[in-house]
Amino acid sequence: MNFALTEEQKKIQEKARAFAERELASGAQERDLSEEFPMYLIKKLGEEGLIGLQFPKEYGGQGKDYLSFILVVEELSKVDSAFGIAYAISSTFTTGIYLFGNDAQKKHCMPRLFRGDALGCFALTEPDAGSDAGSAKTTAVREGDHYIINGTKCFITNSAVADYCMLIVNTDLSKGSKGLTAFLVDLKTTPGVRIGHIENKCGIKSAKVAEVIFENAVIPADRMLGQEGKGFRYALTALDAGRLGVAAQGLGLAQAAFDITKEYMKQRKQFGKPICANQYPAFKMADLETEIDMARLLLYKGVWKQQEGMNFSVDASKAKLACTNVAMKVTTECIQNMGGAGYMREQNVERMFRDAKITQIYEGTNEIQRLIISGNIFK
Repeated sequence: MNFALTEEQKKIQEKARAFAERELASGAQERDLSEEFPMYLIKKLGEEGLIGLQFPKEYGGQGKDYLSFILVVEELSKVDSAFGIAYAISSTFTTGIYLFGNDAQKKHCMPRLFRGDALGCFALTEPDAGSDAGSAKTTAVREGDHYIINGTKCFITNSAVADYCMLIVNTDLSKGSKGLTAFLVDLKTTPGVRIGHIENKCGIKSAKVAEVIFENAVIPADRMLGQEGKGFRYALTALDAGRLGVAAQGLGLAQAAFDITKEYMKQRKQFGKPICANQYPAFKMADLETEIDMARLLLYKGVWKQQEGMNFSVDASKAKLACTNVAMKVTTECIQNMGGAGYMREQNVERMFRDAKITQIYEGTNEIQRLIISGNIFK
């Protein structure tokens, strides 16, 4: 059992860290206030060769492993987790296309994505279909060589700026989740598709989360992914990979908040000595670092199983549960350890605290992760 990163993985990690510090750090607070998404930085990330790491070179990817991608999500999220999740969600889209799309569909979108010229999104959630995703009611009706789609998707990360969408709709409502079918949709050019309400969020403010509204949208039949009626299975498979990405976002948030607080506690003096010299807050930091390390090991184990071609669904749920819970706990405790300073925007931990909450909710709430984990225990 080897816990060390390879030299290549270390280089990718260092490259992502340097990019985050050089390109993301100075504008993270401003973007949190303006809620503007920096698409030009996605382009720069592509130019750095940091998009499509885990996908084959024949489609414009880098031909690396999944851990390399996870390391990039973690490093980006340490500095700007809104940017980190936009990057990760685009990869969730690409995973779905790569696993279930045909060669023409892959070539249609993957090279542009990997150059940083486009973003993808994943559209499953509806106003009445959140945790109960199998009850999605957006419909697709076949008419000749195309489908007519009607319905609304909500809380779709990247949708307001994305070019492509993996869309899950129902082609036979009488079958429930077995009627769900997946499509590759060009969001910006497909007739009948429009962006609705752009959400005003507690955190990840610069990430563009919005409604996607389909009003007699015309989708060519050859944009169906895989087989009709298999969309729910395809969605769950893509979500397994997506949960590892959200776990990496949570881990990055926890580590960054911890690091900022550690330095503050070394410098800030009260009662004639640094805060870190007091046993109570120092012991709290010891517990937090231990929990961060435990979460990281769960995440990397899940990634290892994914790379080995093993079933990693439960491991992805455990990693998502652990890493996002630790993100919320660490950011909360770090604000407390920093006192009033931690509550102020200038220290960044306040933003990380707000960003951390959503990690416990999207890509399947942590209650859903417990359902998956407990279901495996008692199967």
